Amino acid sequence: MESLCAGGKYDGAVQVLDELLEKGTLLSPKSPVMEAPAYNPVIEYLCDNGNTNKAETFFRQLMKKGVDDKSAFNSLIRGHAKEGALEAAKEILAIMTRRGVPTDPHSHALLIDSFLKKNEPADAKTALDSMMEHGHLPRPALFQSVMAALFNDGRVQTASRVMKSMIEKGITENMDMAHKIVEALFMRCHVEEAIGRVNLMVENGCMPDLDKLLAALCEKDKVMEAQKLADFALDRDFEVSFSTYDRVLEALYTEEKTLPPYSMLCKIKHKGGVVDQKGCDALMDSLKAGGYSKQADILSRILVENGSSISKRGKKSAMGA
Repeated sequence: MESLCAGGKYDGAVQVLDELLEKGTLLSPKSPVMEAPAYNPVIEYLCDNGNTNKAETFFRQLMKKGVDDKSAFNSLIRGHAKEGALEAAKEILAIMTRRGVPTDPHSHALLIDSFLKKNEPADAKTALDSMMEHGHLPRPALFQSVMAALFNDGRVQTASRVMKSMIEKGITENMDMAHKIVEALFMRCHVEEAIGRVNLMVENGCMPDLDKLLAALCEKDKVMEAQKLADFALDRDFEVSFSTYDRVLEALYTEEKTLPPYSMLCKIKHKGGVVDQKGCDALMDSLKAGGYSKQADILSRILVENGSSISKRGKKSAMGA
């Protein structure tokens, strides 16, 4: 077979293989173990030409003789993936894992792409995890494809886990899908997870557009989610415009909330932010009406102090002029 393959006579090599398989020669204790140059070209040829099942039958007989060949294993995975026999490809991968045979990143990627083409995003995600477990770093485009497929299938939290793995692997390019996932987490009330993803993005140098995100939450009446994100941004001194915070406050006033906007106002004023005075006055009335006189007094003092400091700065500017 080796000489036939070397001469490009693959059909002849396959005929020889058929005879060996039919007679059971390969399994005979008397037959020597075949060397890699003799079997790998035939296996590769079969896998490239839609006959991976025969290649697997051949290689399984070699495995019984103790053969653990990385190239042959990976050819089988690629062949099964191309032919759409994804369960067979997964089984070969499982055998490689059990035997400690190194895998090929291209084989993993091909398996993932095949699952995506068959519209099986959950299996694609499992294959992606397997790829990373074997020590391979998926391409950014592969991460994006799996996230998009999961997201479009309504599996937002699963897509979020892929996003987390991607960012932790240092891949922070083309973050459009990541932003969509974060917004969807908030929309589905997975606030803690969403804020965790925002924090992860910030820690890895890819600051999300918090103004845009807060505006979207307010537009879609996710007021409490917007308030929690706003509090998170204020606590960490992230760059968010005070006009955006004011929009969140207005949404809270509309919902007739009292303590959440009170907490936000105190933080905004502490940072020197300017907010709508009418809204502040209305909030103080609501606090008093709700039995929160202490909070109303604190807010009143903060507003007076803030107004005084602004006035002093204005006078100093005038004197300097």
